[in-house]
Amino acid sequence: MIQVLIVDDDPFIRESMNVILELDTDLHVAGVCANGHEAEAFVRQHPVDVVLMDIRMPICDGVEGTKLLRALDQPPAVLLLTTFDDDDYIAQAIRNGANGYLLKNVPPSRIISGIKTVHEGSVLIHPDIARKLAGMLETPRADTGKSVTITGLTQAEGQIVRLIADGQSNKEIAASMFLSEGTVKNYISEILNKLELRDRTQIAIFYLKLLHR
Repeated sequence: MIQVLIVDDDPFIRESMNVILELDTDLHVAGVCANGHEAEAFVRQHPVDVVLMDIRMPICDGVEGTKLLRALDQPPAVLLLTTFDDDDYIAQAIRNGANGYLLKNVPPSRIISGIKTVHEGSVLIHPDIARKLAGMLETPRADTGKSVTITGLTQAEGQIVRLIADGQSNKEIAASMFLSEGTVKNYISEILNKLELRDRTQIAIFYLKLLHR
């Protein structure tokens, strides 16, 4: 069962999300918090798989909260709820290691599936937000051709970058490339080192930026 922490400064939203998520038998709400500081303190004491967090909150918002959570020894996946106009917040949260983003107006079923997606290790970014972010994030320079070749990466590494940008998990990538999950993880570590990126989300945004050049 996926252990979920809900983080939102609005008590009505916290309670509503609690009710919605508990309807799915694969999810269990481990707790609710009002800001990023409370979330960090909670996760230090309780095992949590996914943190569902509002991006705009007083005291400690989702941007800083993501940084605190992802710096823990056993960090949970962080799925942020945002609005289309939160560009600066989202860009910084990506740099801080957030695993995905959903617009607040999506149906409850999308939130549930989003939690499961990031728990599986996939990147989840709303396409409209991704297009806006692609031109905002600073990334290492790369030469591109019609097939969006990334300088410095092997053919296999380039394929993995594309599959990550498509939202595939390590398990799915391993199956499609006839590799073990361990080998895929090693490839991803090498990709992060070569591109000087931090995590899978930044890999996805890196590739999307190349596509929109």
